[in-house]
Amino acid sequence: MRAAVDFYDPDLYVDGPPHELFAELRRTQPVFWQDIPGQAGYWAVLRHADVVEVARNPLLFSANTGGVVLETLDPERLASMKNMLLAMDPPRHTAFRKPLAPEFRARIIAGLEQRIRDITTAILDDVEPGSVVDICHDVCGPLPTQVIGELFGLPRADWERIHVLAERVTHGQDPEVNPEGAGAADGGNDASMELAMYAIEFAAHRRAMDPQGDLMDVILGSEFDGHLLTDLDVGGLFPQIVIAGNDTTVTMLSSGLLTLVRHPEQLAELRADPSLIPGAVEEILRYDNPLHYFRRTATADTELAGTAIAQGDKVAMYYTSANRDEDVFADPHTFDIHRDPNPQLSFGIGQHFCLGVHLARLEGKVFFEEVLRRFPSIELAGEPIRTRSNLNNAFRYIPMRLAA
Repeated sequence: MRAAVDFYDPDLYVDGPPHELFAELRRTQPVFWQDIPGQAGYWAVLRHADVVEVARNPLLFSANTGGVVLETLDPERLASMKNMLLAMDPPRHTAFRKPLAPEFRARIIAGLEQRIRDITTAILDDVEPGSVVDICHDVCGPLPTQVIGELFGLPRADWERIHVLAERVTHGQDPEVNPEGAGAADGGNDASMELAMYAIEFAAHRRAMDPQGDLMDVILGSEFDGHLLTDLDVGGLFPQIVIAGNDTTVTMLSSGLLTLVRHPEQLAELRADPSLIPGAVEEILRYDNPLHYFRRTATADTELAGTAIAQGDKVAMYYTSANRDEDVFADPHTFDIHRDPNPQLSFGIGQHFCLGVHLARLEGKVFFEEVLRRFPSIELAGEPIRTRSNLNNAFRYIPMRLAA
């Protein structure tokens, strides 16, 4: 069956996710066909259980066959995406993830807390109390950029460039972010190539240096799937880690602060009891999930929720819908920092569960602790503007007044 609304159209999301439509379709067409102009459409998977089923069957629903975005990519762009961890299938995905996983364990990441707190307080030091700031770019944007920059040992002079490129890749459909390519679904492709070229040059530079004790040493010195990475391999791996570490974290922090301001009673609870903040971060991730979807491709004829899916069909896991599934979450459209359990899917599930989950949670915890501690008054100072995107569930502008 076909939906009566175009869920592929990025303009649909400018005023916020279509939660009422998702809810209706979860009841009536939980797996529905969506056309894409000029190319093959896709099956949109809306229920929590069905998204989990797709995610936990990577050989039947492949990330590698066609990539993870809705569009049919040309051979060159698809080949580039296949070198990204998020678009690998097992066993290659397992082999590439294995050398990196120890660097992102909870115990290792916990050791970064003071450094993340120092970075956060330095950013907040630059906020003039009582002034109006753009939360997205002035407050939330610098934090993950600096954390990723230090993890990789990137030159400080390159941090802003890397941040801008990462934003252009993920917000390529928004003409304000990417005016030259916003008419196309892959509008951020040039920025992605520039990031890859930067990584290749940086890898060559680092090979000529002594070890620095950072993540780049791990990437250059470890065997991935039985071999050391070439500079070209690094060009495929590096952009994904940088983009994920930057953009989705900025979205979590900025959307989360906006949601808290719009729920003042719960904001007051967090001020009174900061131990509630980790639970609030999980609810922010459910309520304001940073990404609408990731795509898979069926490798054989199959069936999902009673719907026949043919080999080669695109299948999109809609986290924005699954995170508000009435069969899993009581009062799913209500923001509740006390929600427990909270099996939100914003970090994925199964083989592709987010490698940086502990880092993202720690950044969220520290950020909200420090912002709430420093600014007793936080209020919206204008109309927020959402990113035009069918992939990113994000704002590109949130004016706020932070007062001491």
